Amino acid sequence: MGQISQFWDFLLGIARNFQLKDAIDITIVAVLLYGLIKLVRETRAGQLVKGLLLLIVLMIVSNYLNLVMVNQLLTYFFSFAFVAVLIVFQPEIRKALEQMGRSNMSQSLMNAVSARERDDKAHVRRAINAVVDGIVVLQQLQMGALIVFERQTNLGEIIATGTPINCAPSGPLIGNIFFNKAPLHDGAVVIRDGMIAAAGCILPLTQDAVSAELGTRHRAAIGMSEESDAVVVVVSEETAQISVAVNGNLTRDYTRDTLRGVLESRLVPQEEKSSGGQRRLRLFKTRKAVKK
Repeated sequence: MGQISQFWDFLLGIARNFQLKDAIDITIVAVLLYGLIKLVRETRAGQLVKGLLLLIVLMIVSNYLNLVMVNQLLTYFFSFAFVAVLIVFQPEIRKALEQMGRSNMSQSLMNAVSARERDDKAHVRRAINAVVDGIVVLQQLQMGALIVFERQTNLGEIIATGTPINCAPSGPLIGNIFFNKAPLHDGAVVIRDGMIAAAGCILPLTQDAVSAELGTRHRAAIGMSEESDAVVVVVSEETAQISVAVNGNLTRDYTRDTLRGVLESRLVPQEEKSSGGQRRLRLFKTRKAVKK
């Protein structure tokens, strides 16, 4: 009973001294721990964490059993553990930081600090229509394609691996680039600000396990969407099926209309749609008033 009473007094003491800054502190730590658990779960990082935990258990056991050599080696290892973790977890840490940079909160902060210019909506819409037209033709001819729409994440390194084009996209141009005898058909086309920046670009492949039905183009599309916020469109050369990769997720079996819809929802800023809806509403009211 004495221990229970002491523990209860301890809790009451914490409650009396609890302040707003303590709640903020706890919330931040909880969010960081949740992000860490989410990062390592069901990835290669999870297996690495299990290995590190086994080494920690081995070190405790070696210290308890007085295994001098084993304990000394593990001591040396954990002396450089921080650097080792940075090296081993480099892909996962990079992916987590990129996802933080693409979050809505970080984008809002960046917009508050810097007045970065938005993409020209008309160019983006024309690019979407051109890509959809070209994709449909390639689907009918059963030719593969891989098209990347750049968004907030700069893809300069990817563009540098291809051949610069810098022209407005069109359906025939997309078809010519991915014609199976063309020299650039094996790589990816990167569209920046509604313009084709480069073709024949090399994309990173995903390291996650994917279905055996998916080929290199699909693995590259998923990998590109994992490392950036880009929207990637794929046409399968074997099945002529249209797929879209966003944030590491691949959705399949698109048609002309559904493809245009998902591209517009991802690439056209939301405020344009709402303002467009308001303009249409005002126009409707004006016409209604004229009729009266």
